[in-house]
Amino acid sequence: MLDAQKTAMPIDLSGNTQGVNVAEAGHAGRDFSHNSPQAESHGSLLDSIERPSQLGSMSEAQLQQLAGEVRQRIIEVVSRNGGHLAPSLGVVELTMALHLVFDLPQDKLIWDVGHQAYTHKLLTGRKAGFDELRKYGGMSGFPKRKESECDAFDTGHSSTSISAGLGYVAARELKGEKYNVVSVIGDGAMTGGMAFEALNNASRLKSNFIIVLNDNNMSISENVGGVSKYLGCLRTAQAYTDLKKGVEDTLKKIPGTGDRIVSRLKKTKSGIKQLFVPGMFFEDMDITYLGPVDGHDVKEMVRVFNEAKRVDHAVLVHVLTKKGKGYLPAEENPAKFHGTGPFHLETGDAKESKGADTYTEVFSKVLLDIAKKDERIVAITAAMADGTGLTPFAKHFPNRFFDVGIAEEHAMTFAAGLAAGGMKPIFAVYSSFLQRAYDQTLHDVCLQNLPVVIAVDRAGLVGSDGETHQGVFDLSFLSMIPNMTIISPKNRWEMADMIRFAADFPYPIAVRYPRGEAYEGMKQFRSPICYGKSELLYEEEKIVIIFVGHMAELADQVRKGLKEKGYCCSLVNARFVKPLDTELLERLAENHDLYVTIEENMLTGGFGEQVLDYISGAGINVRVKNFGIADDYVEHGNVDLLRREVGLDKDTIVKQIIDEYV
Repeated sequence: MLDAQKTAMPIDLSGNTQGVNVAEAGHAGRDFSHNSPQAESHGSLLDSIERPSQLGSMSEAQLQQLAGEVRQRIIEVVSRNGGHLAPSLGVVELTMALHLVFDLPQDKLIWDVGHQAYTHKLLTGRKAGFDELRKYGGMSGFPKRKESECDAFDTGHSSTSISAGLGYVAARELKGEKYNVVSVIGDGAMTGGMAFEALNNASRLKSNFIIVLNDNNMSISENVGGVSKYLGCLRTAQAYTDLKKGVEDTLKKIPGTGDRIVSRLKKTKSGIKQLFVPGMFFEDMDITYLGPVDGHDVKEMVRVFNEAKRVDHAVLVHVLTKKGKGYLPAEENPAKFHGTGPFHLETGDAKESKGADTYTEVFSKVLLDIAKKDERIVAITAAMADGTGLTPFAKHFPNRFFDVGIAEEHAMTFAAGLAAGGMKPIFAVYSSFLQRAYDQTLHDVCLQNLPVVIAVDRAGLVGSDGETHQGVFDLSFLSMIPNMTIISPKNRWEMADMIRFAADFPYPIAVRYPRGEAYEGMKQFRSPICYGKSELLYEEEKIVIIFVGHMAELADQVRKGLKEKGYCCSLVNARFVKPLDTELLERLAENHDLYVTIEENMLTGGFGEQVLDYISGAGINVRVKNFGIADDYVEHGNVDLLRREVGLDKDTIVKQIIDEYV
């Protein structure tokens, strides 16, 4: 029998929202009366919300109740569907305050990454479809312009919101339009270089642009916060702005010394502010800093956001939030609940029992073993130590582990520098995030032919995160880089062998593997890995299937399906996507007349296209049929369902092979 502590639902339904005087919201055209019919309702407030403007008619108590209802709805749905729980729970009140102050969709609200936008979706007329969150054909887990006019920009990768917001501001000014632009960015996303590139350009603005820094990690004392709040109010007050400009203009008129006096006063002011204002980094870039403000105090955020609207240039509002707020397991372990699969709501425990090792876990164990024997091995992650399996390495070898933050570009060139300095760097990165380091891979690693190992995790279809996270482009963009070698394992044992092979390889190499449990079939096939050589598993005649990596199980099923229908069929494990095993391709042409390639990658530029190109160029008299992903983005959903949708399933492939052969 479970004890009472474990069976009690650990949800804070109150939302812990401080009192809100909605009359201070200052939103033109809204009814802020506390006596509206809706304000007297004692039913579900969330069920009554169809548009953000309805928040303006709610009382303080109702806003507090709404925050609790939103949290409960998010926790219940994510416990069933999986999703980004902790980030969304942390921004409930922040989202409500933004919706109180800004007029969506006329004003533009841009979420960085976007995995924290569940509250935003619920408050913008999408609560009816929220039960289908991240399911095939259902609501995306990220902002999507095609879902709602209130989603100003599609997001999914980090550190993009300030750049996108600046684009909106520029468009607004060029077209002479009037609306507010707000970019919300997390403290983690601020580790990305792209965010600082955007801040550099934001500093030159002469019109309003609001950046909300959602800080769920940094701790700032109350004293500093109080002084900062006071100075923030002072700097944005119209009287202060007018006085400052008047004094500067008057002093500058003093012959010979006016400009020098103004310069000295500014330096003195900056020196004093450095002692009190935590945002001097932004102030020195001519970006007004407001905060820090409690991200769970709607009243205070409403006040500060209205102050921010009065600034005639870029302004940053520093908001402190608690990741996972309102659900105890997520508060205690926000990393675990950042992105989670389905879980038991009462305890927070995962619903799916632990099965066989994943490819990531195999990588983690083998890397640890290699590193114990070779002190030159170092590991790099871009803020994904847990996800890429590098946490055990970090614990055993803290001096040889480097988490560079959300900065894949830097990580790749950093790895190149380590390799040039005589180390053996392994950069573990998700396929979809590796896209961000393409130039560095080409220019800094491969051009110099440096021995960097790229462990390409989450390759292929990843499922519920959708278009922005599907790892289906890496074979195409890596294959076109000179000096790059690409390998992909068929099962858990070959995964271990390939990591060892890559660690000893003296040139750039990428090991590509998927999310999920490592395939345990084909155990009987375990020949040594030889550079550039494929593995011939079954040799017959007429038809040969050549598969890449984790397509092994599917390829084996296809072969069996063909044999059941009376067709002979050989089976080849490509192993090396680059270089191609051209010797085997030529030899198989002696007794085969149809080559079939199977890969979970875009057809354009992929493995199959390279095989076809070689066969055509060499004048080999065989037909080639490629199976992969067509020239389109793949939406979210269960991976098996997505494979059927894109034609990477046994029945579809068998039928098309027979049609092609006949």
